[in-house]
Amino acid sequence: MTKRKLRVKRILILLLIIFLIIILALTIPKLTTKKETKKQKTQEVKEEVKTSKLSMLMVGDALIHGSVYRDAYKNGKYDFSSQLELIKPIVKNYDLAFYNQETILGGTDLGLSDYPTFNSPWEFGDNMLDAGFNIVNLATNHTMDRGEKAILKSCEYWNPKKEKILFAGSYCSKEDRDEIKIFEKNGIKYTMLSYTYGTNGIKVPEGKEYYVNLYSDEKAKEDIEKVRDKVDLLLISMHWGIEYKTEPTEEQKREAKYLSDLGADIIIGTHPHIIEPVTYIDDTLVIYSLGNFISAQSTNSDYNTMVELMTTIDIVKETKGSKSTIKLENLNNELLYNYYTKGSGKWYNFKVVPFSEMNTNYNPDYKRLYDKYSKVVKLYDENIPVKEAA
Repeated sequence: MTKRKLRVKRILILLLIIFLIIILALTIPKLTTKKETKKQKTQEVKEEVKTSKLSMLMVGDALIHGSVYRDAYKNGKYDFSSQLELIKPIVKNYDLAFYNQETILGGTDLGLSDYPTFNSPWEFGDNMLDAGFNIVNLATNHTMDRGEKAILKSCEYWNPKKEKILFAGSYCSKEDRDEIKIFEKNGIKYTMLSYTYGTNGIKVPEGKEYYVNLYSDEKAKEDIEKVRDKVDLLLISMHWGIEYKTEPTEEQKREAKYLSDLGADIIIGTHPHIIEPVTYIDDTLVIYSLGNFISAQSTNSDYNTMVELMTTIDIVKETKGSKSTIKLENLNNELLYNYYTKGSGKWYNFKVVPFSEMNTNYNPDYKRLYDKYSKVVKLYDENIPVKEAA
């Protein structure tokens, strides 16, 4: 081989080597980038599927008339378990369960009393907690019925339970009122704020306004701003509206919108003693009135105080990186019936009956009642579900 040919060959080999080096230099970064991108996408997928959930149930007013607690008095003690026996298996299926303690639990030492100034036995609370209820509203128009002594006895009942039961609306010190309790379950932090429109004209002692939370826009705003960024789920119990009215007032609607704008997730309405509609304002679930849960209230119009509502919902927390969002899913409603027997000048055999378990022994006309009152629930939205009657 001549020197010229040898030189050409060496040049070609050198050019080939340079070409391969260039190719590798361009290819390796792309391979690395692809691996990193794939790894990053895998991490993002893992973050997107991180969810947690709470199931919640809500019922209305525990309005403990004399007939209700006398029916529960057996063998020298108060036992309401038979009145709740059809509800207890349902409540036990839920993580959170709300009810409104309409009448104050001042206990028997103070002397029990009926309308218009109520005082109810501690044992009713015991049976409700045993049934699975763990969120309780204490701010009602009857909170001040029996004055300071009943408030103090109520605190004596509830305060030892404050690590396990979320109750709000009535307190025995400013410190307790200002300390908004935050609970956590299944990785979801939650709390409840509670307010009532008034106390039937009974004056709250000056300097002891913490005895009962009277509603004002300013107070609600201050409370919500104090706690909104500390919880995932914000519940607000509102004792509002006009008794025996199936549609919310304009003031209820205004307050609901105001509280929704401030960040409420669920607004739970009580006081009218009958069912009012369920709806959404933006992302806020608004239950204008759940009606009575248990009472001896004589019906005003076609069993309206005896047909009640039980609302259930799933609270789903979705977390991606450091950001979390709350979604409300699987809303359902079921009508309840406040059954009792009248005879010999007294009312007895009280029982809360889900309409899914109703029959003609409880009320021969229950299917018509279902049609009538399920329409009230759906008044603002035909898509609001109501469980079928038996």
